[in-house]
Amino acid sequence: MSRAAVVRGLGAVVPPDAVTNAMLAERMDTSDEWIRTRTGIGQRHVVAPGVATSDLAVDAGARALKAANVDHVDLVVVATTTPDHPCPATAPSVAARLGLGHVPAYDLAAVCTGFVYALASGAGAVASGLARSVLVIGAETYSSILDPTDRTTSVIFGDGAGAVVLTAGEHDEPGALLEFDLGSDGTLADVIMIPGGGSRQRSGGVPADPADAYFRMDGKRVFRAAVQRMAGSARVVLERAGWQVDDVDRFVGHQANVRILRAVAEELGLEPDRLVVNLDKVGNTSAASIPLALADAAQRDELRTGERVVLSAFGGGVTWGACALVWPDIAVF
Repeated sequence: MSRAAVVRGLGAVVPPDAVTNAMLAERMDTSDEWIRTRTGIGQRHVVAPGVATSDLAVDAGARALKAANVDHVDLVVVATTTPDHPCPATAPSVAARLGLGHVPAYDLAAVCTGFVYALASGAGAVASGLARSVLVIGAETYSSILDPTDRTTSVIFGDGAGAVVLTAGEHDEPGALLEFDLGSDGTLADVIMIPGGGSRQRSGGVPADPADAYFRMDGKRVFRAAVQRMAGSARVVLERAGWQVDDVDRFVGHQANVRILRAVAEELGLEPDRLVVNLDKVGNTSAASIPLALADAAQRDELRTGERVVLSAFGGGVTWGACALVWPDIAVF
């Protein structure tokens, strides 16, 4: 039997500067009540000028390595929608700055599902024997791609990074990534998109509209699809793991919107008190949201060793995915 990928350490970081709902209300037509009612978000963190995604990724990665008590891994995977540059990938720079030498390193683009996809990629590398240890990072600086005047996106997203160290282990030990489900539907690509900057726009022979450089989202269509796909993907991993809904101690969904999380719980028949929610403090941090939520819950003792955990996410592409694991006894930095 192939080796299992086991979570050995967790690190997370958000920039020090927080933007509250009241601060947003000073410069756009919105209010704290409007934002909280529709999203559950109270604040989000944003990077200072000159700070890039790799800076957050390096910080989170260093914390995860420390938590796992290791100074080397065989592979680095960075899930992000906001790379430092369109070319080259951000991961090699992160690996170099962490002092990991000439290890393979690559970016993974699945938007808000990125961390789950990256976990699956790391688990596959371990199972195949390509790597015995993997650093998986979800890192975003969404403040760099948002239209500051658009209240439909600027009130939702924030910056941050989270990382885990995976090492080869046994399938029956706590922390082993037990089951995955991944999917996509490219016919819905337009619901979450940055229209400009890619080959589609550049090869069209028409100058780019400056507004096309910003992130766009069709909130209503995203809501419906996210609830359906996050719940459906969670059901798949529950079946594969041989768990019932009542067996789940903690459901850690992508922190997109508290109404989405509650609707997913209702769809699954899961008690709301089993949801891990931290978007009120950090907003939607896309690929960083699940590791940030895990770190927050673990540090507040809301996620305990031996608990059965399901991760589930939905993102642009569109993409979705879920993972089941038993929470290990690990350090969190």
